[in-house]
Amino acid sequence: MKRSTILLLCALPALVAILVSIYSCATSSRMDITPGKQLVSGADFVGKQTCAMCHSQTVEDFKSTVHSRHQLPVMDNNGLDRICEGCHGAGSLHLEVGGGRDANIIDPRETSAPCFQCHHNIQARVLQRYSHPIREGKMSCTDCHSPHSKDIFLPSSGTLIGGSSPVCRQCHREKTAPHVFEHEALREGCTSCHNPHGTINEKMLVQRDNNLCLRCHGQISSARGSINMGDFSHTSRLAEGVCWSSGCHTAVHGSNINPHLRY
Repeated sequence: MKRSTILLLCALPALVAILVSIYSCATSSRMDITPGKQLVSGADFVGKQTCAMCHSQTVEDFKSTVHSRHQLPVMDNNGLDRICEGCHGAGSLHLEVGGGRDANIIDPRETSAPCFQCHHNIQARVLQRYSHPIREGKMSCTDCHSPHSKDIFLPSSGTLIGGSSPVCRQCHREKTAPHVFEHEALREGCTSCHNPHGTINEKMLVQRDNNLCLRCHGQISSARGSINMGDFSHTSRLAEGVCWSSGCHTAVHGSNINPHLRY
């Protein structure tokens, strides 16, 4: 076999991988939502227009949402747009009983199963050791996200104002309350330190040790091996334990008595 042929065969897998990557990047901004029928056993699709007979405002509002912009119309052979039923399940049985909440239809407020049909990466996060109690059924995605609203990251009620993490404040008011001495990281939002969908670290921290703090606070001194934070050397302090659990900066969300974030 010629040398050129051997090289071509060796390079072929890499070429295929590149082409797949290019195609994926070109098509990843829009998603064809095809699931849904399996969510309601024995039901058939009825189409978006049928849903609009009772949910006209929701259907109209959905046109301007993030979800709508990232989904292609889901047309079947009968010309039915099944975009609503991709998340709520096929609606024929719901229609037969005259509608009603939870009447032969899937309510994402009660279960996150519809969301996980597409958001597999988030489902993997939820299955981590430390996460919000979604898999236990005590929460659902819609406690933090509003799929029918223009801003999916805000709750449907829209009653919370101000601050960097209004969604988190719904439950964690003591963590997001104003303090005399603030931790500036909260200006960036809770996700600066936490991954709300779950991590392998306690408290859903994105990193488990001092590296979490050093991302913002680390400074290298002119002295070899010395690490300063502000105008104080922390070289020996870092060896004593994690910043927030070694007895130093225990009030990581802010303090009312100490500028160094201590209780």
